[in-house]
Amino acid sequence: MIGVEFIPGYGLGNQLFFFISARCIAEDLGYGFGTVNPQQVGNVAQSNKGMYFMDLDLGTEIPRDEMKNYTRFDEQDDRLFMGNSRHDMENGCYISGADERVYAISDQTLLYGNLQDERYFGHHIEEIRQWLKVKPEYESDEYTADDLCIINMRGGEYTGHPELYLDRRYWLHAIANMKKINPNMRFMIVTEDEEAARKVLPEYECHHFGVGKDYVTVKNARYLILSNSSFSLMPVITSTELKYAIAPKYWARHNISDGFWSSEQNIYSFLHYQDKRGRIWEPDECRKELEEYKKTSRLYARRNLRPGRIRKTCQVIRRKALYGRFFFRKMERSALRRAGIIPTWKAAK
Repeated sequence: MIGVEFIPGYGLGNQLFFFISARCIAEDLGYGFGTVNPQQVGNVAQSNKGMYFMDLDLGTEIPRDEMKNYTRFDEQDDRLFMGNSRHDMENGCYISGADERVYAISDQTLLYGNLQDERYFGHHIEEIRQWLKVKPEYESDEYTADDLCIINMRGGEYTGHPELYLDRRYWLHAIANMKKINPNMRFMIVTEDEEAARKVLPEYECHHFGVGKDYVTVKNARYLILSNSSFSLMPVITSTELKYAIAPKYWARHNISDGFWSSEQNIYSFLHYQDKRGRIWEPDECRKELEEYKKTSRLYARRNLRPGRIRKTCQVIRRKALYGRFFFRKMERSALRRAGIIPTWKAAK
């Protein structure tokens, strides 16, 4: 049996990737599938209701006292230590791609890692649509339209991290790109953090319907602008309505990358990637550029190496400068909203 453990603290997107990738790998290898602590699925920071909108078959439950009978497999974990944030300095920025070693594991193995690469699940899409089928009473096509683009914005803990939290410019560029497809395109934000979203794009309609309806709204949208959060990826993967989706190039380090991805696992065949200037890149272009980057980048050559004293001092200076600019932009945007220069959306009476 191949299994995964659901550990408290992970979001719903991460949990669904653990489930889907491990189950697909188990099927590919001809092994059974099971989970440790399946009750944790769906109980996340934004909701403690579990997976009320799906009937998930999480395989055989593996009791904790039987974990000792399993071999632990840790997915490849490459990191860059950089002066972007305390996290990137102390823990490193995760950059790994697929780990082909996973296809050589034996039975009775528990998988740990990111497990988000399309290599693991891309050939099982139709099965995944059945595994993640939404209950009929929670399905909705209320926001499925050819002239409506859903903006799935991530707030919460992202909002205090300049290396991670997407700037207003990203969203405005993406909106402009969507209007090239349809000049009459309408836009609506779906988010778990309405307060944060209204500070970034106050001129657009914004909702948090609850985890289930947020998920369904993204899944059934025909046009999407995504944040760098894994929450949106499973609805996108299982969508039968999607026509075009924009995501941030370099994913979790869109704001500061010089060519690396955080992570390489998040380059998907079904997304179109937008860079900081608003240019759209296709997945194959992104992969080709990344391979060239790996050959020439001095930063990439230092992966998994912690900095020495002088380099660390320079990283602290860089980190403080990034945070200073980040919070200055927040104050600037607040002033523009208050002055009415950035308009604010109001519901029709």
